[in-house]
This record gives sequence, structure tokens and C-alpha cells, in this order.
Amino acid sequence: MIAKTNWAGFLGTGSFAPDQVWTNKDLEKFLDTSDEWIRTRTGIGARHVAPKGMNTSDMATEAAKRALEMAKVKPEELDMIIVCTLTPDTTIPSTACIVQDNLGAVRAAAFDLYAGCSGFVYGSVTAAQFIENGIYDKILVIGAEVLTRVINWKDRNTCVLFGDGAGAAVLGKVQEGYGIYGVDMGADGSGGKYLTIPASGVAMIPTDKLREEGWTYAHMDGREVYKFAVKAMPGTAERALERSGMTSDQVDLLIPHQANIRIIQSAAKRLHIPMEKVFVNIEKYANTSGASIPIAMDEANRGGRIHHDDIVLLAGFGAGLTWAGLVAKWF
Repeated sequence: MIAKTNWAGFLGTGSFAPDQVWTNKDLEKFLDTSDEWIRTRTGIGARHVAPKGMNTSDMATEAAKRALEMAKVKPEELDMIIVCTLTPDTTIPSTACIVQDNLGAVRAAAFDLYAGCSGFVYGSVTAAQFIENGIYDKILVIGAEVLTRVINWKDRNTCVLFGDGAGAAVLGKVQEGYGIYGVDMGADGSGGKYLTIPASGVAMIPTDKLREEGWTYAHMDGREVYKFAVKAMPGTAERALERSGMTSDQVDLLIPHQANIRIIQSAAKRLHIPMEKVFVNIEKYANTSGASIPIAMDEANRGGRIHHDDIVLLAGFGAGLTWAGLVAKWF
């Protein structure tokens, strides 16, 4: 364990999902698929879908307000806002700057962080460094996505997997011995081709023709991503535990990225953590990318699954390809 000037922990959590819900039965109406096929292969039963006019910043702002309320922190007390997203409102300005303005967090630095589904853990690790080093006191980390606008609804193998939502947490100084103990982050850029939106930047400028051909939508090699995930998620969890000086039998709750129930079960088995100690909500939300872990963490927190002194393990993997794990003793 690394010596710290301060200890950084989660002071409050919040989440938000649009009211509109599309079940697997709804998808059957326009896709050649079935509720049984989706559930048995992924564990997904439904997903929230942002209506027209609701953007990533809107959901991020709502989740942030709830986290701030729980943490009893005012927006003007925030030193920094990090928004972890692959679906920003705009590339300029950053979604974090839009959220800063929405909240009235006039003192806060603000930036977006791109690490796919690992984003929230990446963001939390980044925030913790500023707090542990005594540079900042209170930082808001948000994971938010409107994935339903960047997937091809004609591609039944991909579109059934994703949903929209936002989760947030306020990090700050906590009593010594609490908060974040060990972390792990990594990437394998050689696998970036397995999950990508080709026409989403300057390398391939979006045009009407590219949109018609599907290049502005997510392209995923499901088999390769699955092979990566079943190794990456438990691997990052193991390294975070090792760096924290803990073992898996000390974990009270594992909160994994909610991408596929089979991946979650495989990770829990490798880590020797019983499923009773794993928080799963993929059935209701599907894969919300960077919002996945913070939504699950907030639900677990508000639902009484996390208690004072609990050891909580976060683990995720995502586009990039990336992975990240974090061990915290709940304050």
C-alpha cells in the first residue's frame, strides 16, 4: 500500500435513467430476435432509452444532483468535475463544462475522460490522486451515456446490448483507513478495432453516405470482446486487491461492469467470490458503458447492500481496449 497524505473515499452517490423503457418484447416488434434469446445469452431484459432532446449532460446533471445531496456538498464547493463518457453532447465544449454550468459549480475545473466502460473507475482513480495529494478536497465523477443514438438498430447482435443512463459519485477526504485502498488500470490499444465507432472523429469525418452505410454506429466483434473481457475483468480486480493488501475473501461486495451476465459469473468464479456478494442489475439497464458501474454502485448503496466498513470492489473493461479495478473501504 502506498503512503498517502490524505485518504480519498466516496462521500455520496447518485444515478438517473430515462423513464422510457424498451423491453426485449418491444425489440421483438422490429428485430428478428426474442426475449429468450437475449436473456439466455446476456442476462438483459430491458434498457432505458433517452427521448429526443435529452442529452448526456442532462442525465449527468441529474445524477450529480443526487450524489451531491447525499454527500451534503454544495456545487460551489466542488473543486473538479470529471465526466466519463463516449457519447458527449459535443466535442467542444466538453460535457463536463456543460454540467459545471448546469450545477453552478463555479469553482470547479472540468474535463471529459474517454476510457469506455472502464471510464468511471479511471475517473475515480484520477480524482483520488488530487485528493490524496492534498491538491483538491471535493471532486465529482460522473459516468453518463446515450448509447442508443450511436448503435445501429438494424444490427440485432449489437443493438440489444445497450441502454442509456448516468451515475455519479462525490469523492473527498475521509478518515484514515477508509476510502480507496488499491487500484489498477490498463489498456491494450491493439484491440481497439474490436469495439469502435469508425466515423466519430477526424480520421473519418461523418457524412450522409457514411451514416447510411452505418459507419457512424458502434461496430463490435462480440467474440473477441468476450474473450478479452473474461480475462481482463477478474485480472484487474486481482491486481487491485493485491495492491490493497487484501484478498477476495475479504470483499463484501463486487460491483462489476454490467455488460453480460456470463462475463460477470465467470469473473466471480475466478475471483472465488460467491454470486450473493456480486451486485447485478444488467436485467434492468443493459450495458450503459461508463454509467454502468456508478449506477450499480448507487443502487447498491441506496438499497442497503453497502454498509460502513464494507470492502467494495469495482471492476470493469471497455473500448480501447481498457480495464480498471478499485478496492475501497466504505466510509
